[in-house]
Amino acid sequence: MYNKYIFINNNRRKKQKELEEQKKQEENSQISFDMIANAQNIDTAEKKENIILQTEEIKKKQNINKKGKSLNKFIDDYVLVDIETTGLSPIYDDIIEIGAIKVEKNKIVDEYNQLIKIDRILPSKIIELTGITDEMLATGKMPKTVLEEFIGFVGDNVIIGHNVNFDLGFLCNKCKKYLNYNLNNDYIDTLYLARKLVPNSYNHKLGTLAKLFNISYKGAHRGLKDVEITYEVYNKLREIS
Repeated sequence: MYNKYIFINNNRRKKQKELEEQKKQEENSQISFDMIANAQNIDTAEKKENIILQTEEIKKKQNINKKGKSLNKFIDDYVLVDIETTGLSPIYDDIIEIGAIKVEKNKIVDEYNQLIKIDRILPSKIIELTGITDEMLATGKMPKTVLEEFIGFVGDNVIIGHNVNFDLGFLCNKCKKYLNYNLNNDYIDTLYLARKLVPNSYNHKLGTLAKLFNISYKGAHRGLKDVEITYEVYNKLREIS
C-alpha cells in the first residue's frame, strides 16, 4: 500500500511538472497582441526596442550566437536590413519577409526582397500591420533558401538597421537553426545615432524621424520600404553629425 502511494504521488508530480513546462513554453511563444494592436500608434522600431529587452534572457538560455561589433558611425559601404515577423520572439516566431539594400560609396547599387513560407497561419494583427497575407507567403521561398540568399547578398558588409538588434536577434537565430551558420557581421543602429544626434526629438521612432527629415513614410512596415526609409534617415543624420 505504501509503495502504491509513492508510485501515485510520483506520477502526479511528473504530470504536474510536464504541465508546468508546457505552460511555460506557451507563455514564451505567446505573441503580445496588445503591443501589435497598438502598432498603428507605436512605430515598429519602438516596439522592437521594447521587446528586445524581454527576449534577452531567453536568448541567453538558448545559446544564440553572438552578433558582431556595434560600430555606430558613418560609413560609405554597407547593407541596410529590415525584417517582418509573425511576432516578437526570435526563438518562437518566424521571419516572413527580408528586405535589404546594398550601398557602395553611399549609393544604392542592389536590393534584395523576399517573402518566406511558414508552417503556421498569420495572426490577424500581423496581416493588419504589414499587409502581408497567407496567400502572399504561399508564393514565397523556404526559410533555408532565403537565408542562404540573404547571407550571399550581405557578404562581409556592415549591417545597418533601425533598432537593428531586433532584426539581428531573429536573423542570427534562424541562420543558426536552418544553416548552422553564425551571422556575426558588425552593425550600426540608426536608432542609437538618432538619440545621440537628435536628442530633443520627443521620440526616435522611424516614423517620427521620417517626418522630422521630410521623408515619405508611405508603405512602411514592409521590409524593403523600411530599409529605403532607414537609408534616407541615415544620410540625414550624417549631414547633421
